[in-house]
Amino acid sequence: MPRVIPAVDQPPICPQSGATRTPPSYGFNSGPGDEDCLFLNVYAAPGASDLPVLVWIHGGGYSLFGATYDPSAMINTNEKQFIVVEIQYCLGAFGFLASDEVQKHRQPNAGLLDQRFALQWVQRHIAKFGGDPRRVTIGGESAGAGTVMLQALAYGGREDGLFQNIISASPYSVPMYKLNDPGPARHYDSFIELVGCGEGSVRRGHYDSAFGCLVDAPSEVLQIASAKVSTSGSVFGGFAFLPVLDGELLTTLPSQQLLQGCVSGERLLVGNNANDGVPLSDPTITDRTTFNAHIDLTFPNLTLHDKAILNGIYQTALTPESNTDLRFDTLGDRGPTALNQSEMAMGLQQTAFNIYAETTFDCPAQWLAEAFSQDEKKTAWKYQFSATPAYHGSDLSAYFGSEVPSPEFNHTFQKIWGNFIIHNTPVIPIEDAKGNMSNSTVPEDRRGNLAWPQFSVEEPWMMDLNTTGGTLRLHVETEHLQYYLREGPGVANVFRLVDSYNWEGGRGRRCDWWRAVADGTRL
Repeated sequence: MPRVIPAVDQPPICPQSGATRTPPSYGFNSGPGDEDCLFLNVYAAPGASDLPVLVWIHGGGYSLFGATYDPSAMINTNEKQFIVVEIQYCLGAFGFLASDEVQKHRQPNAGLLDQRFALQWVQRHIAKFGGDPRRVTIGGESAGAGTVMLQALAYGGREDGLFQNIISASPYSVPMYKLNDPGPARHYDSFIELVGCGEGSVRRGHYDSAFGCLVDAPSEVLQIASAKVSTSGSVFGGFAFLPVLDGELLTTLPSQQLLQGCVSGERLLVGNNANDGVPLSDPTITDRTTFNAHIDLTFPNLTLHDKAILNGIYQTALTPESNTDLRFDTLGDRGPTALNQSEMAMGLQQTAFNIYAETTFDCPAQWLAEAFSQDEKKTAWKYQFSATPAYHGSDLSAYFGSEVPSPEFNHTFQKIWGNFIIHNTPVIPIEDAKGNMSNSTVPEDRRGNLAWPQFSVEEPWMMDLNTTGGTLRLHVETEHLQYYLREGPGVANVFRLVDSYNWEGGRGRRCDWWRAVADGTRL
């Protein structure tokens, strides 16, 4: 007879491979996991029936974390009118080992294929849990947002009916190489040597290929090798095992395919954080010498001419070299800009943070919004999460129910996401936009809703989501990471509709330049 099996425990986490040179307190640390980790969590209220579905894909540089977020706060804020599926996928070398040999014997980009299989599972089975497979939103933050973007680009943007909506929060888009380019090949060679499957290995003599040796290797040995390769790089905050152009699932650099508008899905909600350059980029830039060395290391394929233009558009000749203690976030559309100032840093250090933010998160968000505005059948809305501290990943607290930035702001943010999932638009009633705070300032349309028009290339509107009031408290994480938290009564929402192209001293034009040099950056 059928029997009920309680399924209330978290699944085993996948093997974790850390980031290069980051302090332990940042949380990007290697750790043991279980290869048998391809599970998913379903969150649905009792009696759920025919409800829209959010499929959440976690971030972590394609190497860390898992389906450990509790979406109950966001579900409850939206009157339990959608259900959530959180998926796991193979990470590090287990999900993104790449080489000709991998392609010959198995599949590159296995982690992305894990995600696609989970989306197919949702189509087949989510109705059993009260979900409607015809109303699926795929969402994620950081690498989760990056993979959401890659799923929209998969197979040339082919429409497979796996999702209709996309939420992409700070899409992590790192240089993408062909599977047999020197970078992926070097990581593959290092990995097989550490496992004991390289040329000249005694173990290798029992196998026809190094890959066959890898298949038989103990999981612990593979996990240690994946972690060592990932953390032994030279670029601060880097991960070794990343998606590649495999000629099938992914065929074109994201910046170029987005320019062509070849994306699947119908509606997009995309955003970035005001200080996305922290904490995954090098915080030790002290002068022109260290700045130039940082650029050379981060973008080794840029020509001298490219670097001269980079210095021009980022105004480095006008930027003071030294950091100071007089730090505060910019207003975005007037006064100082993120080119050389934020609450995280000033001078060339901030310039380095901003370059990382724009190439890795901000420009991909812009390109994604542009891609969805090219087709009259598609729609896009764009935002910036600016509530202090607004470093990369701090927005997770807003939609998973922390007290930071504030309960009122979090209510609004959860309503924006929920309304997009349920009603296909982030435009919410003005009461929700104000977070029930009389001192909130938000733009209102004639219908009593948040005035938030769709994004288009001709009218590149972006909603700047910020807060004011309360009390500022300095939090010191490390010598190089200090930021303010806004606390106490009186914290209110301050939202503004702004031009994303002219934002921060012409970010749109800088993004156009990065796309123009895509061959040298692999963006």
